[in-house]
Amino acid sequence: MSEWFETGSGIRVADPASRGLQYGDGLFETIAIRNGKPRLWRYHLERLTQGCERLGLVAPLATLERDLASVLARCELDTAYCIAKIIVSAADTERGYGREMPSQTGVSIGLFPSTPLDQLDYLNGVSTMLCETRLATGSPIAGLKSLNRIEQVLARSECLQAGVFEGFTRDADDRLICGTISNMFIVRDTRVCTPSLARCGVAGTMRQLVINLMDRHGKKVVEVCDMDENDLATADEVFITNSQIGTLPVIRCGDYSWPVGDSTRHVMGLLADFGIEECRL
Repeated sequence: MSEWFETGSGIRVADPASRGLQYGDGLFETIAIRNGKPRLWRYHLERLTQGCERLGLVAPLATLERDLASVLARCELDTAYCIAKIIVSAADTERGYGREMPSQTGVSIGLFPSTPLDQLDYLNGVSTMLCETRLATGSPIAGLKSLNRIEQVLARSECLQAGVFEGFTRDADDRLICGTISNMFIVRDTRVCTPSLARCGVAGTMRQLVINLMDRHGKKVVEVCDMDENDLATADEVFITNSQIGTLPVIRCGDYSWPVGDSTRHVMGLLADFGIEECRL
């Protein structure tokens, strides 16, 4: 059972006239709450700020952290391990697509119960698939976590039907982009690579943390580049990242399979040392 709050007050019914509901005119952040505190808060705030700038929205930075803390203090859920979803949408206007730039915003905060993944997933890895759903390229919201998620809905539904943990999406030119709920990394020889998200996809906060940690403490620096299915076929290791789970080894994608390798374990160790306890084996 989720709990929703709007600027500190509990709400039960969304306004059908809101721009977020009508047009997907807004952004959201899905934040891991651990021991009552938001994890990777700075990373989430940076992405939200960048998204607001690109969409012409006034970022609600002055009160957002305080509002989230108030919601966590008032909610009935166990905040030791749960999920917070912050929705920032353009304020209501007269009917129609157009609005002022920049526009004022409304904020809704939802809390959801959560449970840790099975430790065996971190030890033994998970299976994935290549999704048939393609992502549109050249989008002005590339990299952002906008409210427009229908591509992810369709691709994620493929995963549920196939019974796999995750699915990798591609664009119309067959470039690998990201998972339906994660970002992907491929290890080959001395290289660790993650797909470019300049054209489409979502730039995850855990992805950025891994890039930063590898740059500072890793044995290899992450390369951001265009990738395709051939990179999966020739990979030595594959792993995925997500704000809720940290990092998981990938052992299969369709006909391709990989071991849980040293580079993946190294990344998991870096995250565990940073405080991502799910990755501590």
